[in-house]
Amino acid sequence: MTDSVEKIQLTRALKSRHIFMLSLGGVIGTGLFMGSGVTINQGGPVGAILAYLVAGLLMYLVMVCLGELSVQMPVSGSFQAHATKYIGPATGFMIGWVYWMSWATTVGLEFTAAGMLMTRWFPEVPIWYWSALFVVVLFGLNALATRAFGEAEYWFSGIKVATILGFIVIGLLVIFGAIPLSSGAPAPMLNNLVGESLFPHGLSAVFAVMMTVVYAFQGCEIMGVAAGETEHPEKSIPRAVRNVVFRVLIFYVLAIAVLSAIVPHEQAGLMESPFVQVFDMVGIPYAADLMNFVILTAILSVGNSGLYASTRILWAMSKTGMAPKSLSPLSKRGVPLRALSITLCFALISLMTSFVAADTLFMVLMAVSGMSGTVTWIVIALAQYRFRKAWLRDGGQLQDLKYKAPLYPLVPLLCITLCSSLFVFLALDETQRPSLYWGFGFIALCYAAYFFVNRRRQGAFAPSTPGV
Repeated sequence: MTDSVEKIQLTRALKSRHIFMLSLGGVIGTGLFMGSGVTINQGGPVGAILAYLVAGLLMYLVMVCLGELSVQMPVSGSFQAHATKYIGPATGFMIGWVYWMSWATTVGLEFTAAGMLMTRWFPEVPIWYWSALFVVVLFGLNALATRAFGEAEYWFSGIKVATILGFIVIGLLVIFGAIPLSSGAPAPMLNNLVGESLFPHGLSAVFAVMMTVVYAFQGCEIMGVAAGETEHPEKSIPRAVRNVVFRVLIFYVLAIAVLSAIVPHEQAGLMESPFVQVFDMVGIPYAADLMNFVILTAILSVGNSGLYASTRILWAMSKTGMAPKSLSPLSKRGVPLRALSITLCFALISLMTSFVAADTLFMVLMAVSGMSGTVTWIVIALAQYRFRKAWLRDGGQLQDLKYKAPLYPLVPLLCITLCSSLFVFLALDETQRPSLYWGFGFIALCYAAYFFVNRRRQGAFAPSTPGV
């Protein structure tokens, strides 16, 4: 990559099916395959289902808001560019860096999680061997042309969707006795969904796990990041919004309902994926190994999507002066390799802090990552609210919008209210309360960096639309 290729632009190489699967890949990952066990354990079976339904509603509100913005302003900077233009450059600066750091940290964790899963088959091989291999694989996928990346993510996500559908079918057969449990125990039927196990730790526990559940849905906003490289965004994005929201909700809720009916809540947890638990309980030969492979695919898919999203956000900010200008050149394939390399380096550094600074720097990184998705959703809703308000004020007609969020202003305001309420739940939970301090502290630091350092660079953050 040289400066001679700086005039090369991002190409609109992603098709509608790529956008759909990219959004799906960002959502269906460790939150479902691994985190669902903790949700069922703490919230109870019905509490877990209720939590995922509420989170699904929140995801819908975010997606329709983002859909309107992305169709009207389909740029690679996505909500970071939207926030800069419709809220203010300081907020655009803040959300860009918060989102980038969050995904870069998450990508680092995915490398470790993938390596840990490999120990099921190769217990003698150190985890870091596998992590290093996956680093090379994901870098290679992202360094290829955009269409090649989209194609890889399409098949990554396709494996996950097919597996979840197969799991739901097998799970239903187990619940009603068509497939017996290997232990010889009677069919579970719906016994785990009734009685005292409905809310084993009280209704308050449901609210306590809500942040974890919402975290599982975060990643759907990657659709907006990819808008700048999407063919016919005015058609592809609305279709992706409709498909992603309802299919993800069905996949999640049905899968959680099946898990809750088969696995008693006191046996669900983080030690092993509840999906693997179910296949072990059924005793289908190699089924648990197959599920382990699917979870590995899901983790790599999330890491792949996250590396893509964080790279594009960093590149978009470099084009407007919010990140070093040296990150803006593209390779001959139209890929921001410099931004990709910096993102991957930060991911590896964050991975190292989980071993050498787990109680300090790593805790801060995780706190910011846990909050960033919710803050991003608030910014998306606020940007859409202000965009629509400005559109109508300037004489724009609703029928001229190629896609519009329904029930304005109820949808963005409800989204902002529900997202903000999640912080109240965090404040009430002593174990999660420190994440508020670190998360909001980093946000304040970003604003301070803008106002006291970067703002002095005249015209650096003009709230204009970056090119794609």
